[in-house]
Amino acid sequence: MAYLAPIHRPSGARHALKLTFLTPEEESLVVAKCNRLEFYQITAEGLILKHTKTIYGAVTILEKLRPKGSSLDQLFVGTDRYTYFTLSWHAEKKQLRTEKSYVDMSSRVERGSQSVERCMVNPTKQFLTLEVFEGILTVIPLFARAKGKNEAAWALGDPISSRIEERIIRSWTYLHQPEARPNSKAAQPKVAILYEDNAQKCRLSLKRMAFAHGGSGEPDTADFIPDETDGNFDMDMSSSHLIPVEAPSYGFLVLAETCLTYWNDATLEKELEPLEEATIWAAWTQVDSCRWLLADDYGRLYFLMLVLGGEREADVVGLRLDKLGDVTRPSTLIYLDGGYVFVGSNYGNCQVVKVREGGLEVIQSLSVIAPITDFTIMDMGSRSGDGQVNEYSSGQARIVTGSGAFQDGSLRSVRSGVGLEDLGSLGRLEHITNLFSLKSTYNQQYCDVLVASFISESRVFTFDEEGDVEEVESFKGFRLEEGTLLAQNLPQNRLLQCVGSGVRLIDAENGMVVAEYLSQEKPIVAASTDSRYLALSLDGAEAVILDLDSELQEVARKVFGVGQQISCLHVPDLIKGICIVGSWHTADVALLKIDTLEALQTVSISEDDAAVPRFILLTQLLPDHMPTLLVALADGNVITFDMHPSSLALTNRKSTILGTQQANLRALPKEGGLFQVFATCEHPSVIYGSEGRIVFSAVTADKASCICSFDSQAYPGAIAIASPDNLSIALVDSERTTHVQTLHVGEVVRRIAYSTKLKAFGLGTIKRTLKDGAEIVQSSFKLADEVVFTELDSYSLREEEIIESVMRADIDENGRVVERFVVGTAYIKADEPDAVRGRILIFEVTQDRLLNLVDEQVVSGACRALATIRGRIVAALMKRVVIYSYESGAFTKLTSFRTSTTPIDLAVSGDFIVVADIMKSISVLEFVSTSTDGRYDGVKEVGRHFQTAWTTAVAQVDENTYLESDAEGNLTVLRQNVSGVTADDQRRLEVTSEIRLGEMVNRIRQVNVSASANAAVVPRAFMATAEGSLYLFGLIRAESQDLLMRLQSKMATLVQSPGYMPFNKYRAFKNEVREAEEPFRFVDGELVENFLDCTSAMQEEMCEGLGAEVEEVRVLIESLRRMH
Repeated sequence: MAYLAPIHRPSGARHALKLTFLTPEEESLVVAKCNRLEFYQITAEGLILKHTKTIYGAVTILEKLRPKGSSLDQLFVGTDRYTYFTLSWHAEKKQLRTEKSYVDMSSRVERGSQSVERCMVNPTKQFLTLEVFEGILTVIPLFARAKGKNEAAWALGDPISSRIEERIIRSWTYLHQPEARPNSKAAQPKVAILYEDNAQKCRLSLKRMAFAHGGSGEPDTADFIPDETDGNFDMDMSSSHLIPVEAPSYGFLVLAETCLTYWNDATLEKELEPLEEATIWAAWTQVDSCRWLLADDYGRLYFLMLVLGGEREADVVGLRLDKLGDVTRPSTLIYLDGGYVFVGSNYGNCQVVKVREGGLEVIQSLSVIAPITDFTIMDMGSRSGDGQVNEYSSGQARIVTGSGAFQDGSLRSVRSGVGLEDLGSLGRLEHITNLFSLKSTYNQQYCDVLVASFISESRVFTFDEEGDVEEVESFKGFRLEEGTLLAQNLPQNRLLQCVGSGVRLIDAENGMVVAEYLSQEKPIVAASTDSRYLALSLDGAEAVILDLDSELQEVARKVFGVGQQISCLHVPDLIKGICIVGSWHTADVALLKIDTLEALQTVSISEDDAAVPRFILLTQLLPDHMPTLLVALADGNVITFDMHPSSLALTNRKSTILGTQQANLRALPKEGGLFQVFATCEHPSVIYGSEGRIVFSAVTADKASCICSFDSQAYPGAIAIASPDNLSIALVDSERTTHVQTLHVGEVVRRIAYSTKLKAFGLGTIKRTLKDGAEIVQSSFKLADEVVFTELDSYSLREEEIIESVMRADIDENGRVVERFVVGTAYIKADEPDAVRGRILIFEVTQDRLLNLVDEQVVSGACRALATIRGRIVAALMKRVVIYSYESGAFTKLTSFRTSTTPIDLAVSGDFIVVADIMKSISVLEFVSTSTDGRYDGVKEVGRHFQTAWTTAVAQVDENTYLESDAEGNLTVLRQNVSGVTADDQRRLEVTSEIRLGEMVNRIRQVNVSASANAAVVPRAFMATAEGSLYLFGLIRAESQDLLMRLQSKMATLVQSPGYMPFNKYRAFKNEVREAEEPFRFVDGELVENFLDCTSAMQEEMCEGLGAEVEEVRVLIESLRRMH
């Protein structure tokens, strides 16, 4: 049974709309990103995200509707499942409200539109018309005749399908018309349709829509009939867009690759404006009645204006087109007013630009990693294949994607977690053991002193108001010849320093030592204070309490026996009068009375000898909640308890594994008296409260040995963070987000391979340029550095040769195994006799980090995919899979296998090759030995999925188990029954799980991580889609399968999505051949993880009949959410 959860949600913006939605006073922008709607406030500084919501279906249509008498718009939403519904904004609940439940227009008979789905509202706001099926326009009246009344009240009527002759429509639009007498033919809505006929010629037709109310019991009708001016006109073959023109000019514009044309639909007069350079138009938006912004496929933004004149002074006498500048290649353009334009893109970053005199200014850039053409996993947080059993989190993985298209192509490093923004570095400082921030005087607002502790010394750095730093040789009586265990400001303008040999109480004003405590016999190894009492651990065998208000007078002392030595201690600020002590040998945590060190209670943490408490912290993570006690163990576990402030009772115990080494905990202040905890270990993490629960999130910093809060005037809200060899100042985010680092390539990064040894990426790129109006495509193989994310070298391929595949491989050269990059190519024009159809190239990286072509092999077809098996090269060519050996500088073809159509992807495990066929699903091949000397030189098919599937990617996710994606957005898990009764049973691949993702997956990468023994889901693969999504795929362990499946079924009925679209219909497998009724043995993590966001009453209702308590389910879902 399978589990699916999003790591990075869809980022590509295909549709956007400006409307009055959130408040009547201002307009908002709604952006559709696959199955998510994002609502933004429009400001002069850019867009501010106000609300986001997932819907059950990929958005294909957005339109605004204004009900009669309303000051707010409703949002009309259409999806890829041929459903539509309307939404409004509930201002009090700050949530979307469904005004009209979903209407299902799907048909098993009609063919979907070959162009994009379109929606238009006629200028008089009476009809909404959809183009979703070929040769059909669906009209929805925006009124309905109420019973017993003659007037028509505003509402969405029933959809009316109207057939038209035009089937392959390129563009169509309603036309604006002068006012006409009601019910006359001139008052009928008029449309212009740009289409392609059966002879593949581009033509234009003009039609009127005749709408008639049905009689008693009869449905309404809407027919599109030719207008009297319709001449079925021949058009430029490259015509692509129609733009309606409002009063006073009326008519419409036609955009073609070589010209722009204005048509007067009444007189059929035309004004043509040739283009200086041919281009392909991508999007347009209207500025006012005679001005528009146009954008082309190359990211160039133009300003189009009608030149008016003539007898009526409203006649169009010419067109003027001016280039404004370059933007991201848009999928949609929205004019926001005041010269601001939103450029929504599925090919690069979305932008808000301002049109200024002389050009464009980019006001805001919103990160988009769509489409992801390929990706690689740089590391799994040092977890892969090392036998560790940590609780997995995708935040520990660094995923590098090839994103964007052509001039917007880039390499993106994607990591999910709490982000750190570097503000400055203090230089190379090695082996820092602890950090403390101080104020020169107790009452000042900001910190201005940083104390860095080393093994045998302490160093002090002072900061001025501008952030300039200076290291001082001495500081107010501090002992700098020893490492500092604790340094803190105290009331009465005093400073406290604790070192191994003793404690100093210092007057902050004059630096005089007020009191000093010396530990002669035993060194101090740990210290903690609440500003009144100071607790010391003397060599772990003895605890001493000093009164800071009484000049370090000893209050209590306790000797711990051999089996009870102190591993850590903590004096909390939140609850006064206690000291919390951890024990080395018994793995206990004891709460002691501060002034007598008498035990109040003892809690056993673990029976495991390795689970020794090593750090204790009591802090406030959640508002209106009991303080949280965190205990970091030596084995990497962090235990959390709720502590009652008066009874000191410890409840709600939870355990989380952060790593294999102890975590040092440091509380960082937040607003409202709350804190977040920074845990430094091999996987640095931040622990914080969110939505009533405690969240553990990975940090984007790879290495952090210690940190402290450093709220200085130059760096407000910052932290000081030390790595093994550096000390820096940084800002830490308050919660987890996705962080993207970008290397702009300016070309499509089609394929990626990563070398850990070389610390470099091999990139297969495609560059598109225009020269003399002709499009030129050039492909290259590039080498990029992983650390500084820059290009090192590039190798250009031949003319009309493009990159198809790239891999890193260990190659045998003259008996020596060396690391190489292997590249597969194809030729664009390979249909000529005896033409070279593709090549396999082998590159080495020299000591100067440059590319050197070692060898090449001409192949008989495009090399779509590459892999290695037993040191051999596996190549997916046209209609066959070929295995080559490469030894002593020569290619040798060992064997081949003919596939059903074209192999598109390969996955290798052991001696088995999984082949993804572009039309015929997947097959499993075994690499075998057919010679007497035992050499592997043959291949045979041992498994096949006997169904049609337009496969896009495949990966092996378990023994004899495979994950397949198809071009229609489905995911299928297939298992080979090797223990079947007959040979056919053993060969046939069975479907064990299936679900509709709704996005096309471009690449699946297998991951191997050792999950903890009690983990409900074992991560097996990452997936990347054309919409810019990253998903985590996992297999559910047997003991959790029934609970998760029944929980999903309960939640599917109780959790409603906008439009009330059924979950099972949304996630049910669907392709051209078969449509299921619900997902099969697949759990959607995005749904079940919403359990944590539901009210307590709803959670109890969801858990009825599950055989599990609410708390048990909550703990399970929290562990699943932490995975990603």
